[in-house]
Amino acid sequence: MVTLEGLVFDNLSLKALPIDERQGSEIRQVARACYSRVSPTPLKNPRLVAVSQPALQLLDLDESQTARPEFLEVMAGNTILPGMDTAAHCYCGHQFGNFAGQLGDGAVIYLGEVVNAAGARWEVQLKGAGLTPFSRTADGRKVQRSSVREFLGSEAMHNLGIPTTRAGSLVTSDTMIVRDPLYSGNAIEERASTVLRIAPTFFRFGSFEVFNQSDLKTGRSGPSAGRGLEHTMLPQMLDHIICTFFPAIWRAPAGSLREVTDSRQDMYMEFYEEVCKRTAQLVAGWQCVGFCHGVLNTDNMSILGLTIDYGPYGFMDRYDPEFVPNQSDDTGRYRYEEQPAACYWNCEKLAEALKAVLSRGRALSWLQSNFYLEFQRSYMRTMRHKLGLLQLERDSDEQLVQDLLQTMHETGADFTNTFCWLVEVSLPKASSGQSNPIALEDGQSSAPEQNGAGPSSSGGTAETGGFLEHILGSLASSDELAEAAAPGMPTQQLRVLMQFSHNESLLAALGASKELLQRESRRLQRFEELQKVSAAEKASKDEQRWRAWLSRYRERLQLEVDAGATATARVDAMNSVNPRYVLRNWIAQNAITMAEKGDYSEVERVLRLLEQPFSDDAAQEGGTAVQSSERSLQYDGPVPQWAKRSCVSCSS
Repeated sequence: MVTLEGLVFDNLSLKALPIDERQGSEIRQVARACYSRVSPTPLKNPRLVAVSQPALQLLDLDESQTARPEFLEVMAGNTILPGMDTAAHCYCGHQFGNFAGQLGDGAVIYLGEVVNAAGARWEVQLKGAGLTPFSRTADGRKVQRSSVREFLGSEAMHNLGIPTTRAGSLVTSDTMIVRDPLYSGNAIEERASTVLRIAPTFFRFGSFEVFNQSDLKTGRSGPSAGRGLEHTMLPQMLDHIICTFFPAIWRAPAGSLREVTDSRQDMYMEFYEEVCKRTAQLVAGWQCVGFCHGVLNTDNMSILGLTIDYGPYGFMDRYDPEFVPNQSDDTGRYRYEEQPAACYWNCEKLAEALKAVLSRGRALSWLQSNFYLEFQRSYMRTMRHKLGLLQLERDSDEQLVQDLLQTMHETGADFTNTFCWLVEVSLPKASSGQSNPIALEDGQSSAPEQNGAGPSSSGGTAETGGFLEHILGSLASSDELAEAAAPGMPTQQLRVLMQFSHNESLLAALGASKELLQRESRRLQRFEELQKVSAAEKASKDEQRWRAWLSRYRERLQLEVDAGATATARVDAMNSVNPRYVLRNWIAQNAITMAEKGDYSEVERVLRLLEQPFSDDAAQEGGTAVQSSERSLQYDGPVPQWAKRSCVSCSS
């Protein structure tokens, strides 16, 4: 472990890639360059809110260093260490389906690349560090609430096993900036804050879109378009990235010009395939923990398959395929169920960005044949573990999973808790001629299911343990589901627009689409149906739905037992992939609320909790139980009403 001054910087990206001839933070278009040199803007009276020691250990930074005044000054952007070479990265992006032209690091400053004792390279950057050439009309700052969300979100995802950028420190200050949190016209002053972000590289799909020609729809182009740079600078970028971060596919140029050309094309193709595979695996991981990114623009897609740029993200409470954590996503383009399709679309745009050096047809042909296969393989691999299906892989498992999610949606079940409680469903006995399974360690019955079995004293059946009691006692009411299903536009407006559903041009002029109207119509229908359902009727139907699915699940478990499954292995597998704790919005909001009052203890407490998302031991923190269900959360006061909804702090 090393001191701050002992960090070894090797800023390879600045050595290998073009740098803007101009320096400073003056807002401008940056052509012919990947980076612009710029210095952080100091913060007034900085204060350390929290650190993640596991993240800082990636840099070999000794824990004692975080107590030094110098550490605070560096993490606030007030001091530059020897070896740092500060800059901002130039990139473009498609935002909500439209090419936006130059974007870049508008509030992030690259500090350098630390090489640790193991030889691993880690880019470190400060988010919220002040103006850069890419800040556009903003001030290059981030407020405390969004910084808390980024810090906790990064570390929460890492501990869930989802590839992500890391957060090493969180600093706030007395530098005040003006924001309108709810976009309501009521601007307030908030504290400027910084987050130390860590990743091997922050290159993203949009990094390659700087060469894009003028977009027919938006009229915007990349800053390096029309200069022939896609034939010189683009290969330079790709070669650096592949050699540094994809060494297994790197091939140095050799042979005749034709051989070199063919070899490069093959290497770039392998690079594209690897990026798309990692992206498919990443979004599968998101779906399996109920995470919704919120802003899946091409500038927010990492080439390493990392979760990057935490803005208005959210973890689902009740399972809702149309969950949208971003208040500005009016059309639901990036809703939970659409994340795989959004990532696929972004991979298409990556192929377009690379077309000068890689056949677009070749790339898209591979994408069409492989992306969803890779997604489904990764998704079902995790889902089988979440259900404790370890012995066999059956095609019918996909339908079993889909029916479980549909049952969750129709009854208003909590996504995270449902999977946690399924561990209480006991294994059946082996069929005749098969070996008996090991009994559950908690003494639950593993007797074979019998027709007409009565309810146990726990409120479920002997075979389902306490699952039915848990699930039926936690479901949302009809009113809650109706509120969640309500269309995003007034009913009268929807009905008027439906009269023009045949005219897509007119709909587009009115800011709508046929797909949006169909989705809103389905929501309206569900809303109206739920309003007619009584509490007793819902309770009866909910129990029928869950018993029907559990019957099929038990049949599938029977096949597992007959193939040699044991209760111990099943329980261990399920507990290793079904988190007891995720960063629900209201948990993050409690930490933010206390931090805004100057009390940072809740940020630290939540961080410690999220470091052990699969552990029973994490339930006790300073003698206070923190459960994943809002109904069993024990804070100093009652859970606020807004905790039952998916409210989100804006990300500015």
